[in-house]
Amino acid sequence: MIEPSEVLDALASVRDPELDTSIVELGFVTACWLDHKRTAHVRLRLPTYFCAPNFAYLMVSDAHDAVAGVDGIEAVDISLEDHFAADEINVGVAARAGFVASFDGLAEHDLGELRRTFLRKAALAAQDRVVRPLMTAGLRPGELATLTLADLPPSADRDRLRSRREELGLPAGDDDPVLIRLDGGPVNDTDVPVHLRRARTVRVSMDANSDVCRQLLAERYPSATQLHPR
Repeated sequence: MIEPSEVLDALASVRDPELDTSIVELGFVTACWLDHKRTAHVRLRLPTYFCAPNFAYLMVSDAHDAVAGVDGIEAVDISLEDHFAADEINVGVAARAGFVASFDGLAEHDLGELRRTFLRKAALAAQDRVVRPLMTAGLRPGELATLTLADLPPSADRDRLRSRREELGLPAGDDDPVLIRLDGGPVNDTDVPVHLRRARTVRVSMDANSDVCRQLLAERYPSATQLHPR
């Protein structure tokens, strides 16, 4: 028997592409239930009525794919609510039409490159997350340049760094450097300070935007900020 928690676990793997944070953690999933036909029903919301439709489409489409992959699910009903482009997104995702066809005459490009752009930012921010404590502990640029992924203590941040690199096809093995450029090349010790300043800027921006989204969502739905599985 399928449990709603299995669907929620699948949804937790779906991320806001700009924030690199789970849509469940962000509070974007408002309801999740299963009916007697083993159809999974999911309702999503976003912080504002005018959140970018390309980001919204990615999240709704990814949520559909994640839930459809749960063993035993026969059908998926995903709906974005309270959004200016909800009709186009919901119909397009249900038909598996793609972004361009869903916004016929308004969109020129599908979203693969946009997804990769934000993945690159996530991979860069993840380097700052794992390296910042080591810098605080006193490691110098030359030492940071020689660190491998195996040298890092186990943590959620290390797992995130490895995962984002794998998604991009970048080096992610134990013997690969912690610090790499986004083309996969290593960072020389003389370039470490500039590289880490850029990584920190990206990470701080992502964290700040995440805080803003949480606040806007709480303001928009002051009495319904918790997920309500049925």
